[in-house]
Amino acid sequence: MTKTVTVSTKIPRELKEKLKQLKIKPSKLLRKAIEDEIKRREAQKLKEEIEKLKPILDRISTDDIVRSIREDRTQR
Repeated sequence: MTKTVTVSTKIPRELKEKLKQLKIKPSKLLRKAIEDEIKRREAQKLKEEIEKLKPILDRISTDDIVRSIREDRTQR
C-alpha cells in the first residue's frame, strides 16, 4: 500500500462553489495537475542535461557507437 500525505490549499469560495456545481472532485483534479507538472519539469530537466552533454556526444561517431554495441554483445 502506498503511503499518502495530505496537502491542502485555499481557494476562493466562488471557485469551491463552481467545483461543487460541476461535481468536480478537487482531490483528483489537483493530484492530476501535480503529477502533470512534475512530469513536465522532469522532462525539462532532462532536456537541459542532454543539452549539456550534447557537445561531448557530438564528438563520438556513429561508427564508434556501433562498434561499442557490437563488442558489448559479443562479450555476453
